[in-house]
Amino acid sequence: MVYPGTFDPVTRGHVDIIERGACLCDHLVVGVAAIAYKTPIWSLDERVDMVRSATRHIPNVVVEGFEDLVVHFMKRVGANIMLRGLRPVSDFDYEVQFAWANRHLDPNVDIIYLMSSQEHFFVSSSLIKQMYEGGGDIRDLVPACVADRIVFGLSRARGGTHD
Repeated sequence: MVYPGTFDPVTRGHVDIIERGACLCDHLVVGVAAIAYKTPIWSLDERVDMVRSATRHIPNVVVEGFEDLVVHFMKRVGANIMLRGLRPVSDFDYEVQFAWANRHLDPNVDIIYLMSSQEHFFVSSSLIKQMYEGGGDIRDLVPACVADRIVFGLSRARGGTHD
């Protein structure tokens, strides 16, 4: 099973889906996508490292970066099941399109959706970046092991430091 995403940054919501998804299979590969059409704050290597740090406690999880289509990555790692997290309403339209596109590219791909836990319904990587930029405290929304890296990365992205 593969759980793909950009994880820019990884959130507690992502980790919750990874923990729960890891209970459904023998081996879960978290695929960190390079995504050419997005401009991530952290490099692919930095994001892979953050996800590894945040999931170190889950023995059957492996984290790998990839730069091609998710269905090609899945073939490379020998998976035909994709795991996706689903927040109420906000994700549904996108996920229907995403599922159709991936099934179109590879009809053997099946997707399992896990509903986000209630405490993570409204958490997203974009929201975390916006909250930080506005001076908000993001520490309870991200894994403790990556909180300082988030502050450093966002400060670096805007060319300054964060007090």
